[in-house]
Amino acid sequence: MSTSQTVPEEVLPQNAAGEADKLGNAPFAVLVPVMMSFFVMGFVDLVGTASNYVQSDFGLSDSVSNIFTTMVFFWFLVLSVPAGMLMNRIGRRRTVLVSIAITALGCLLPIIGYLIPAKAAQLAFIVVSFCLLGIGNTFMQVSLNPLVGNLAHDEKLAGMLTFGQFVKAIASFIAPLIAGWAAVTFGKWWLLYPIYLVVAVLAYVMLSFDDIKENAPDTGHTSITGCFALLRNPVILLCFIGIVCHVGVDVGINATAPKILMEHSTLGLEAAGGATSVYFAFRTLGCLSGSVLLQRFSRKAMLRVCGGLMAAASVCFLLFSGLSGMPVWLAYVGLACVGMGNANVFSIMLTTGLLHLPERQNEVSGLMMIGLIGGAIFPPLMGLASDAMGMQLGAILVMSVGVVYIGLMALFFRSYGATR
Repeated sequence: MSTSQTVPEEVLPQNAAGEADKLGNAPFAVLVPVMMSFFVMGFVDLVGTASNYVQSDFGLSDSVSNIFTTMVFFWFLVLSVPAGMLMNRIGRRRTVLVSIAITALGCLLPIIGYLIPAKAAQLAFIVVSFCLLGIGNTFMQVSLNPLVGNLAHDEKLAGMLTFGQFVKAIASFIAPLIAGWAAVTFGKWWLLYPIYLVVAVLAYVMLSFDDIKENAPDTGHTSITGCFALLRNPVILLCFIGIVCHVGVDVGINATAPKILMEHSTLGLEAAGGATSVYFAFRTLGCLSGSVLLQRFSRKAMLRVCGGLMAAASVCFLLFSGLSGMPVWLAYVGLACVGMGNANVFSIMLTTGLLHLPERQNEVSGLMMIGLIGGAIFPPLMGLASDAMGMQLGAILVMSVGVVYIGLMALFFRSYGATR
């Protein structure tokens, strides 16, 4: 059984003749602005890189600096459902435009902040910027994927969304490289922001003139209460926690990897920051390979592979951080394994939830988006643990809790109702 879902005929994109539109009919000029929007979606991942530089600039502790990611992902808890309601009122494309505008403002504030001499003002602008990046990303996550559904469907939709995630990963991959280059060349890592600001403005202009024929807005009503009521279902609860752990590990390793390397090597922040790019490079490879393998192998088998790779990553990090004299390549092997392993956990958990309650897919989808709050839960706990132990081993132990949960899900996948 394939993991792709059958889309009801009434929600398929329609062309002028009233027939279901095909991906091949979507002009290249229409697709480019949408893919540019996926690139802007990846801006949220620069927070992991920025938090390390901000920690260095302002002399913050690990527990304080890791709260920055909480400022980003907290908004998925409170704004996912309201973003869906706004999308029903103004349409998908306009909601994406709103999200890009908010993201652009989030990129503008650090530029202004670092031009102000007062350190307190600089930090205040950074904090507000992180919040705006989280708010913008929440609105974009809710609206951009459904917007692609107006251009393609069935297996073509899956392929288009996979390519969109690939474009998003490019933004995540190059952010630490640009920050490191700017820090070494100009002594100003934050020059990353004006570069991404220009891209966001360009994406906004291009999408503003994009000609996308949208389906009629969903007239159904989704509430936060209705979404959380689904947690009474054991399958939905387990998948929801799985997504919380997936995002927690993803954001946690993004923020912690450079610190792990610097703690046990002679690498400076600019060089160690490249560890984040290594993670995103292998996560991108995992997404692309997973989109093919999930069509050939069961979700159960793929989740076991993911769990095995993530367990291997935890072992590498524990050895590297817990024992002296371990080679640096061991940490990079861990980054590669966690990148590949964690890449497809979200799609497996989301697909399982959607197929388990097909009649309530809108609410299941909204609930799973709320599960992105994991990015606000794990990093602060990792920071507190590392501060308490005086080393990054504490952060690794907290991250390993999420890895263990995903591993247990892989072992007992069939026991909670999955047929594949």
